[in-house]
Amino acid sequence: MGFISQSALKIRAAYAEFDAEQRFTVPGVRVTDPKAAQCGEVLKGVLKPAQCKLFGRECTPEQPIGALMVSSEGSCAAYYNYEHRKPIAIANAAMS
Repeated sequence: MGFISQSALKIRAAYAEFDAEQRFTVPGVRVTDPKAAQCGEVLKGVLKPAQCKLFGRECTPEQPIGALMVSSEGSCAAYYNYEHRKPIAIANAAMS
């Protein structure tokens, strides 16, 4: 799962046999996004993806900067591909 700062998230004791951190020696790897990316705020629900300073400009699915844009299932990538284009489609339909 990786490290989430100030989180109490862990696998329950009943599922310990499936916990890779218990079965294997797993180094404490921490990966951080670039300072300009606001992935943490998006992940916590403080910001919507389109409110990030890099969203749709420097950070796109083709050139991802933050972790949430890397995977097609990431919240920023999904928002980029579907949600943020709705107002444009609605505005174009109204003009027709």
